Amino acid sequence: MPKVLLIEDDSTIADAITEQLTDRGFLVEWSSNGVDGLDKARLHQPDVVIIDRMLPDMDGVVAIEALRKGQMRIPVLVLSALDTVEERVRALNMGSDDYLAKPFAAAELFARIEALLRRPAQANEVILRVGPLELDRIERTAKRGGRKIELQPRQFRLLEYMMRRADQLVTRGMLLQEVWGYKFVPTTSLVDVHIGQLRQKVDGSGEIPLINTVRGAGFILSSRGAQHVIERSRRFSFPTM
Repeated sequence: MPKVLLIEDDSTIADAITEQLTDRGFLVEWSSNGVDGLDKARLHQPDVVIIDRMLPDMDGVVAIEALRKGQMRIPVLVLSALDTVEERVRALNMGSDDYLAKPFAAAELFARIEALLRRPAQANEVILRVGPLELDRIERTAKRGGRKIELQPRQFRLLEYMMRRADQLVTRGMLLQEVWGYKFVPTTSLVDVHIGQLRQKVDGSGEIPLINTVRGAGFILSSRGAQHVIERSRRFSFPTM
């Protein structure tokens, strides 16, 4: 069973999360403060850490930074009532892998944990690679083969998000919330415009397309060819977002 370390000072919330995840087959260990949580993370090496942003003894983001400085690459999901773009960016910059605002649905929490467990081991590495595409998160550079790709800051974040989820469907709603920081999903062509611009830079003339549109659902970044994308797209029945 996947092991989840839950660091949450509110016992009511902790009990509810533990019950939901246990019912879904997870083994959950609970800690009510940051210091004890860090000790358990180092000792027990869970598969995923869920941590509250506001803990009584330390900032949850500071705890994440401590994990990363200790070379621990465990996927970390932050739970927080603070849902500004600035808070999300700070948490991600300090080493978290995902950010979920309170209140949240149990189904969404479960889906995000499953997504973290599916991520490849390179998800926290400095350089991300998908086929011939390479993204350096420190130097903020991108290239495809020997060709350098000039990206605007938003395009860089968009490409990083999609590369972290290579071969997986990402919806317009996911991109609007995670890349643009929207709390709701507006009716807009914003995502399609940016995807189009990004595709022109990533997929050059004569190159195999990496960024693919799944009609009525979203987008897939894949180096495995059109047939793979077609087969994957048949599994999705999401409404347009």
